[in-house]
Amino acid sequence: MIFSYRTAFLSLSLAARSALGVLYTDPSQLPASSHYDYIIVGSGAGGGVLSSRLSEISTAKVLLIEAGLNPAGVEATEIPFLGPDLIGTPFDWNFTTTAQAGLDGRSIAYSRGFALGGSTSVNFMVYTRGSEDDYNRWAKVTGDSGWSWNSLQPYFKKMEKLVASADNLSQSGKLIPSIHGTSGPVDVSLPGFQLVTDNLVIGATADFPTQFPFNEDMNSGNTIGIGWVQYTIGGGQRASSFTSYIQPALSRSNLDVLINTQVTKVMQTGTSGGLPVFRGVQFGTSANGPLYALNATHEVILSAGAVKTPQILLLSGIGPSAQLSKLGIKTIVNNAHVGANLQDHPLLSSQYSVNSTATFDSISQNATLAGEIQEQWETSKTGEFTLGPANQLGWLRLPKNSSIFKSTADPSAGPTSGHYELIFTDGFVSFAIPSPSTGNYFSLFTNVVSPSSRGSITLASTNPFAAPLIDPGLLNSPFDIYTMVQAIKAGKQFMTASAFNGFILEPYGDFAAAVTDAEIEAYARTYSTTVWHPTSSAAMTSVNSSGGVLNPDLTVKSTVGLRVVDASAFPYVPAAHPQTAVYILAERAADLIKAKYASS
Repeated sequence: MIFSYRTAFLSLSLAARSALGVLYTDPSQLPASSHYDYIIVGSGAGGGVLSSRLSEISTAKVLLIEAGLNPAGVEATEIPFLGPDLIGTPFDWNFTTTAQAGLDGRSIAYSRGFALGGSTSVNFMVYTRGSEDDYNRWAKVTGDSGWSWNSLQPYFKKMEKLVASADNLSQSGKLIPSIHGTSGPVDVSLPGFQLVTDNLVIGATADFPTQFPFNEDMNSGNTIGIGWVQYTIGGGQRASSFTSYIQPALSRSNLDVLINTQVTKVMQTGTSGGLPVFRGVQFGTSANGPLYALNATHEVILSAGAVKTPQILLLSGIGPSAQLSKLGIKTIVNNAHVGANLQDHPLLSSQYSVNSTATFDSISQNATLAGEIQEQWETSKTGEFTLGPANQLGWLRLPKNSSIFKSTADPSAGPTSGHYELIFTDGFVSFAIPSPSTGNYFSLFTNVVSPSSRGSITLASTNPFAAPLIDPGLLNSPFDIYTMVQAIKAGKQFMTASAFNGFILEPYGDFAAAVTDAEIEAYARTYSTTVWHPTSSAAMTSVNSSGGVLNPDLTVKSTVGLRVVDASAFPYVPAAHPQTAVYILAERAADLIKAKYASS
């Protein structure tokens, strides 16, 4: 695996050190008399929140079904620094995209979490809410003011617990404590170890205060500028939906959790008001094994993510009839939008060689040093292993007079949303080329965060245990490739700041030869991948809209008893790392569900 700080010496143990409270590892273990009010499919940010919040209702019985593994006690899922090493392991679905025209026909790995906690157990833990404009656009598209930035403020604070970083780094000037929650389940903190490059990146903003302004807290609603990264890390270790929501709720007698089990489809259990009722689920552990079925009294809730949720809907007869009929699947709800509208963020990593021996490369190239740092983490939860991939990042916009706007409408949500992101990492990190065995480096990431490209999730077969066809459409529009080229040029300019004098030596590899716009475009298409932010493949729209898949309350259009609560529900991908937006979506969804059944 290319993106790995310690691939050569990481020993990934799949056996958990500690047992959970109430947990089934095979469907055959479920009591024959089991009945559930809510069946939740998938345990990522959406399913984790729902399993906890709905089991707060003492009279409700909740079942959470997760296809993946139990990560409890597996250090690679606990140590923040080792997050990248989980790509391509048994904790990853190990999907692959279709050939991407925008990437010169390359197919790329498409990592998604295969564990309790879903992708929150394997992601890079960046905590970004998104912009005020992102959520106000959701509210406008759905016709539901409850999705607006101001309306969601209680949920931002409800899910968050701002804590000290592992090294007790002062928060002064690095974030605004008053806008954060202090008693929620998800720990949020600043980076836990200071780097030589911290002062260089922050100092560089002083050379370009207009183009690259300093942003004290990009979670304020205005994301524009460069500042300190906030992470879902607490006490020096990852905070996931598993550790934050599911694990604490396992002591409740009304919550059952079933792992190692895939839901193969949702099943129609009747009709109501002329609409099909979907309160049944079918599930199993393998294509050749037995299948099981259960019904929910109130709802089935899909929280399987932007890849698996549309696959399950399609397999269940909810989707485009033309696609379903080709595979012999009976159409129950004809909806052309299921699996369409997939959106993702194209990502590119470029490197500079540097005049330093204090980069992350020293860890990846020295197993002895890495072992000492891991021992420090195991002993005190301090040191470099408490870090995420970067200590600073920034969200930035194209100039208003950019030539692309003469032919293309601005796809961003508004002036508080970035067109692209810059991420700064003190070491060699790439998803496309191998790390050198010697030397020290600085990585500049460019990320198109308001893409106009759209992709799709479609069925490859009727086998629910086979991966669907995943086409994120990366760099597949004139706007996206234009923005990537401009982001690279902007990143190059940022690196000329006087703060980097004596530190940056020269560009590395093919990045050095990418000078003209045409050369930069060719370089981007050759080496870009993704930051794995798939969303919007079962998007919510207004109640009366003929488009979309979901109503504003996240119920599936033209059905009864079926809801979707995950990133597939987003109308637009936020100009942000989306895990926080999923937590917020789910927190509000839990209240919507509670309110509905409290009055019934």
